[in-house]
Amino acid sequence: MKRRDFLKTTGGLALFNVLPRNLIAGSGTPPPSETVCVAAIGVGGRAGADINGLAGAGAKIIGLCDVDDSRSAGMRKKFEKVPYFKYYREMLDKLDKQIDAVMIGVPDHWHATMAVECLGRGKHVQCEKPLAQSYHEMDEMLDAAKAHPNLVTQAMNQGHAYDTIRDFREWVEAGLIGDVTEAHIWCPAKYTFMDKLDELKKTWEVPKEVDWNQWQGPVPHRPFYPKYIRGVWRFWTMYGTNTLGDWSCHLMDPLFWTLGLGMPKTVKAEIFGNWDPAIHGATFPKGVKTTFEYVTRGGKPFKLVWFDGEACNSVPVPAGYKDDMKYFPPHNTAEGRKRRDGMCNGAFVYGTKGVIEYGHHGANYLRMLPDVTLEKLRADGGCPKQKYARVPGKSPESKPYNEFLAAIKGGPKVGSDFAYAGAMTQCSLTGVAALFDAGKTLQWDPVKHIFTNGVGSNKMLRQPRVGNW
Repeated sequence: MKRRDFLKTTGGLALFNVLPRNLIAGSGTPPPSETVCVAAIGVGGRAGADINGLAGAGAKIIGLCDVDDSRSAGMRKKFEKVPYFKYYREMLDKLDKQIDAVMIGVPDHWHATMAVECLGRGKHVQCEKPLAQSYHEMDEMLDAAKAHPNLVTQAMNQGHAYDTIRDFREWVEAGLIGDVTEAHIWCPAKYTFMDKLDELKKTWEVPKEVDWNQWQGPVPHRPFYPKYIRGVWRFWTMYGTNTLGDWSCHLMDPLFWTLGLGMPKTVKAEIFGNWDPAIHGATFPKGVKTTFEYVTRGGKPFKLVWFDGEACNSVPVPAGYKDDMKYFPPHNTAEGRKRRDGMCNGAFVYGTKGVIEYGHHGANYLRMLPDVTLEKLRADGGCPKQKYARVPGKSPESKPYNEFLAAIKGGPKVGSDFAYAGAMTQCSLTGVAALFDAGKTLQWDPVKHIFTNGVGSNKMLRQPRVGNW
């Protein structure tokens, strides 16, 4: 019997109250009466926000681990009584019986190794996005999650816990824009160091506060270069997944969830700028237009077109888009970026009766063109009835952390678990791989998990790994 059903049908809470913690920790089932104890692998950057979010939602942070003493300094000072480790396995070994869950906030190439190990140790896992750096590693993570169904997993595409993504799905399912046929998503970020490749030939000194071997981990080891670390690893094909891999989980999420998208039928990547994989293949292009063709949950065709970097200048402007060009590329301004929390990402979703626009993270800035906002629709009494439960939280930012901790205690299932987010991750990774057969419409084989007509792209679906990391 599932524990939540046990609690509903018996007076079982008293039983969990009297069980000693050492019989519970590490089992994947901490009692509802206890605080969830979390160990963090990765402390600086985005990981710091996750640590703060979990602590703010009531978790107890009991261990911190990072290979960069400089980048982790601020959070270590804030949690100065929490033990700090340089090696994640040392932390997992020493704190094993105390750890209920692990937050993984490290570079992309480490995610699969750490997540699979933590699940194997009986720990719930929250993992930063993208969940994996390569398609085959995502398969390994999905297998591990299936093998431990009692453990909670969560991908940190945090907008999936926001109210606005539910509003978006309810709008679409109520037919406010008719049948959805196509979507254009733009993300102006450029994840390229094409102009820095000559610097890789130089010798660079490893900062004394960085353990370079541990930072690289399972990736074939290379000489140190300062622009490999501290927030820019995603610019490199051996460590990251380009703009598409980084941002697709935020911007595609509303469409994946609403339309029931899975793997695409075809993928085509078109390069903007002078990028040659034989010369520049260590980094990514200055811009990419990637076209995915799908079949929706209802069996209808759907086309999603992704624009990043310089490709954003070619995003078609839909009819009715008239007063907000200040934050639409290529016209975005400082004022426009301020309106969108410094970001100019977004999507146009085309239906047979209209167009919806939304911004980054969970379909925020939701409106129907030209000027029907969520607030206006509510005021006019035109909002569809709510079909999907909202995640509790005083702010949107708090919701994913509340959701994760509540699920560990037997509450509602996490919305963006590994099974859901993994499919979306693998879809975006086919787009990243398609760069290496640019200009070709690639056909996806859902049985063999390869492109039937791919060459370089198929090689990119699997990244080289070394050693027992």
